[in-house]
Amino acid sequence: MARKDLLATQIAPEAAGEDVNIQPNQTVKRRLFLKGMGVAGVALSAGALLPEVLNAQSAGGTITKGDAAILRFLAAAEILETDLWLQYQEFGGVQDDEVSKLASQFIPGYPATPTGGNSLYMQDLIPLDSDMHQYIHDNTEDELTHEVFINAYLDSKGEAPANLDKFRTLPSSKATGANQVGRLTNLMQLTVDTSWWTRYRSRTRNPDFGETFAPAVPTLAVGHHPAIPRTDDDANHHDFFQAIVNTAGFHFATIEQGGTSLYPSLAQRVSSPEVLRILLSIGGTEIAHFQTWHDKAGNAPALKDVVDPVTGVKVTFPNLNAPPFGGEDFQTNLIMPEPTFFLNKSFGPVSIIRPTQTKDAAMGALKFLTADGLFIGQSKAFFDFMIQLATEADEARR
Repeated sequence: MARKDLLATQIAPEAAGEDVNIQPNQTVKRRLFLKGMGVAGVALSAGALLPEVLNAQSAGGTITKGDAAILRFLAAAEILETDLWLQYQEFGGVQDDEVSKLASQFIPGYPATPTGGNSLYMQDLIPLDSDMHQYIHDNTEDELTHEVFINAYLDSKGEAPANLDKFRTLPSSKATGANQVGRLTNLMQLTVDTSWWTRYRSRTRNPDFGETFAPAVPTLAVGHHPAIPRTDDDANHHDFFQAIVNTAGFHFATIEQGGTSLYPSLAQRVSSPEVLRILLSIGGTEIAHFQTWHDKAGNAPALKDVVDPVTGVKVTFPNLNAPPFGGEDFQTNLIMPEPTFFLNKSFGPVSIIRPTQTKDAAMGALKFLTADGLFIGQSKAFFDFMIQLATEADEARR
């Protein structure tokens, strides 16, 4: 299969809606896209927020085009993460103005004042953990600082930062708590892969060897499930609303385990020790996020055959400590990576992050996010642009 044909199969078009038919040979050129997209304004804002970074790095010379491509893809990934976490923050995070004020500096039209949250969403988060509101708030702030820092660093090296503002076209939820602004991601039609649950508990298998894993919540991998209420009508169905919050609880960890693997996978390709330091330092916080959400997901209340009143899709959240679950693969207090085989099975098991295979890491991350349903409704131009960023990152060599 030719390389261009292979790229065309990397992302399933149906995940983005009927209007998407990805053709990499029609990819939007980055310099044309960035022109007129407010890059200078973003760089200036980032500089205002992080003057010490810009001052410290401005005399530090250039970085390779490969390192810049990796950082630019990671900045775009962090922008996407910020977008989805802001939606969770609006419904369930601590409602001070710390996050909203920061977001308003970098996202066109984003309000500087908090929404006040959604009281029922906040209430249904408590069974997962009484501190969920603070964790959502802090995770959101972290992702926002990641995107700003990486873009500021790129700018200091004379490299174009990532900017996705043109693609903030998806609708917001209409439920109480949501800001009415354009979105990059869709949290109302998710297909959530929970196989990370069994992957991190296995002592004999590693996805880097091509091995696969059963999902903890199989029904989340079938059909589309909201992780935030779509309208206030969703609050009229008690078990279904708890299912929405449970879906979010598992989705938090699904997203963060992706970042946990992405940073070490791409770190193997960078040339600059300073860029390596950036990837290792930010990647470490993604691991902290993942372990936090891994712990909380296990507390999601058990629900059986809950029907979405709008779509008719069913979801079941099992008691993962009870038969036929339970045991090492599902025990909810096993939140640290169990030792498994790595590099060569003759070396014996070791506790590690997995996967960390570097081949096609960026494209794999984009494919994973697409399969999650996050980009349902996005344009072909969005996919063209993201494919180009991922391709350039994967082509980087030390």
